Amino acid sequence: MKALTWQKKGKITCESVPDPVILDGHDAIIKVTACAICGSDLHLMDGFMPTMQCGDILGHETMGEVVEVGKENTRLSVGDRIVVPFTISCGACRQCKWGNWSCCERTNPNGHQQAETFGYPLAGLFGYSHITGGFAGGQAEYLRVPHADIGPIIVPPELDDEKVLFLSDIFPTGYQAAEYCDITPEAEKTIAVWGCGPVGQMAIRSCFLLGAKRVIAIDEVPERLAMARAGGAETLDFRDRNIQQTLMEMTQGLGPDAVIEAVGMEAHGADTMMQKIGSAVLSATTLERPFALNQAILGCRPGGIVSMPGVYAGGLGPVMIGALMNKGLTLRTGQTNVQKYLQPLLERIRKGEIDPSFVISHRTTSLEDGPDLYRKFRDKKDNCTKVVFYPHGNAI
Repeated sequence: MKALTWQKKGKITCESVPDPVILDGHDAIIKVTACAICGSDLHLMDGFMPTMQCGDILGHETMGEVVEVGKENTRLSVGDRIVVPFTISCGACRQCKWGNWSCCERTNPNGHQQAETFGYPLAGLFGYSHITGGFAGGQAEYLRVPHADIGPIIVPPELDDEKVLFLSDIFPTGYQAAEYCDITPEAEKTIAVWGCGPVGQMAIRSCFLLGAKRVIAIDEVPERLAMARAGGAETLDFRDRNIQQTLMEMTQGLGPDAVIEAVGMEAHGADTMMQKIGSAVLSATTLERPFALNQAILGCRPGGIVSMPGVYAGGLGPVMIGALMNKGLTLRTGQTNVQKYLQPLLERIRKGEIDPSFVISHRTTSLEDGPDLYRKFRDKKDNCTKVVFYPHGNAI
């Protein structure tokens, strides 16, 4: 089969690789009908995630048609159409029972290696390095789905792939980030969102779904800012304004009640001279850059919430921990507990409350286009906000 593979830092290729096979009785094999490039895949491309190996198959936003099931998998049948969460969870360990699906204690075969970095093993992830299990990803014609009787959701035939594909990651990720802000219609909260990429866009709309009164979105890419405005947000271009000063002006000195940092480890930008010097220094090191996180911590009102769906992997440049502590902020983080949100968010899509396909800018039926589209997405060229592949040629 064809698949997109990681070769080395900065190099993604489309290769012919062996078809997946059933390895466990709870597995399923799907024919991938749609898959996407996630912003966190760019961290792999740019070499920020350790333990990637030449030939690793990429991708963790995937859905498809079941073509084979293991003998112990009684939940799925051949022909079922499923969306696959990017987190691989067993459903039986204490973390899964607590609803912390992304902290599953059993699904990462390299958990001992991950524990050296994080203290404990966490859930296995599709296509996201060997420290998260070394599982083949879904930017391919076929995918093996471990624990397929636990994770995936069967989707109804009346909903096309584009409406449900992002249940695999970015829609639940944005929704969880918004939910962490403790939004209710009665609270009339103002939320500031750093980063208007796909997760930021989902977070913006999720804030409004939950009842936020006002959302202020911060980015520098014109098409992303325009998309945020189309979703109801007020927008700020961080290149043109001092963000902290402007937020204070926009909120009559009160500040946002909660902030969402949807940028992650490759953030750019700074307001002060010292931040600009730090940006230049960190850009030349392997340390991850917390500029968006620091702006979010500074911008949040005292006693507020910092919600952090942006991905980080290891060492981080200086974080404004003093501001976080002295302002009494609550920091909420974590990979997304996707399985928790699948059914509720599917119902929101079914009811027409949201159509997540609004974020798609580029579609292709050929995985051969993948390397070029990775570069366009990373470099923000050709108004590229989200790429979807249809490996078997059924793009709509």
